[in-house]
Amino acid sequence: MIFRENYVKNIMAFTDTPFVKVLTGVRRCGKSTIMQMIMDELRKKGISDERIVSYRFDSMEYEDMTAKQLYEMIKSKLSDTERTYLFLDEVQEISSWEKAVNSINTDFDVDIYVTGSNSRMMSSEISTYLTGRYVTFRIFTLSFEEYLTFKKQYGEVEDIHKELVNYIKYGGFPAIHLREYPLDNAYTIVRDIYNSTIFSDIVRRNQVRKVDQLERVVKFVFDNVGKTFSAKSISDYIKSEHRTIDNETVYNYLEKLESAYILHRCSRYDVRGKELLKTQEKFYLADSSFKYSVLGYNDRSVAAMLENVVCLELLRRGYEVCIGKTPNGEIDFIATRQNDKLYIQITKEIKSEKTEKREYDRLLEIGDNYPKYLLTTDDFAGGNYQGIKTMHIADFLLSNEY
Repeated sequence: MIFRENYVKNIMAFTDTPFVKVLTGVRRCGKSTIMQMIMDELRKKGISDERIVSYRFDSMEYEDMTAKQLYEMIKSKLSDTERTYLFLDEVQEISSWEKAVNSINTDFDVDIYVTGSNSRMMSSEISTYLTGRYVTFRIFTLSFEEYLTFKKQYGEVEDIHKELVNYIKYGGFPAIHLREYPLDNAYTIVRDIYNSTIFSDIVRRNQVRKVDQLERVVKFVFDNVGKTFSAKSISDYIKSEHRTIDNETVYNYLEKLESAYILHRCSRYDVRGKELLKTQEKFYLADSSFKYSVLGYNDRSVAAMLENVVCLELLRRGYEVCIGKTPNGEIDFIATRQNDKLYIQITKEIKSEKTEKREYDRLLEIGDNYPKYLLTTDDFAGGNYQGIKTMHIADFLLSNEY
């Protein structure tokens, strides 16, 4: 079990505080394992096993459990004299769980950690009952740095620029990096994660009846990662296949895919007008392997997946990410975190002076002094041009300078 230090450190900064610690993220991204790591760290600090209570609610054992039964079950396990550390995995499977958690947090000396795989369900219900008494931690699939650490356990790590190709092909789900899998086997595992997420977190929970319609929307989005499009463009595409769907249904599907953490939405930001725009957003995937496991690997889509891995890395590091609109073009990413801001342009390779000038000019249009990056897969990438730093994408993903 590879220790995911950053998550454990950030979460444990809130240990022994009155806040409920909420870990969210796409299925199989490692939430349960991180909770286990926190339990192990508590034991190292001298907390006895009797004071650590954990449940996993995706088991059939709890299928018909009510919030009242959950409360009584947990109450019976709590220490009468010392603080109990309570871990509730996939807690959203219990209807009205948040009422029970709120009561336990109020009535007893507990330190509570919960996980869930559906953001809308988690956020809306928590905010009702735990306002001001919870902190949320978004868990992602493995970063490039974590992927390299995992791979060292079972294989030889190549030059990191070459490893970036493998990282994009295989993605970052921890389950496929516990040993060496052929690519087809890895995609079989990821496809199972995808299918269980679609069925459990979207179809079953929202009682979606037209599953084939949902899957067509998914495939359109997967095939258009990194491109701007609207609900109308999706509905027009589906209508071209002699199917009917309205824009509102498309919007609902996109929201559900976001809630299940399959998609991340990037809004467009008008750099000159300094406002978010409500149209022509872009969507990126929770993991590059989702696309390849569903649609098959195609090297023509690598450019979009390069954007995808950079977007996810920025989100991991706590940045808010949007697309920049300038008078003469587009900035791939504007990343903001409190007072920090980055401008990032990504190109797979610079084949001509014309391409180079276009990419630099877009960044030079921006008049402020925040850091600006041009990222590429050129092995010789490096240097600085009028304040714009050029880097190989692999080096950027491993960098500590932002």
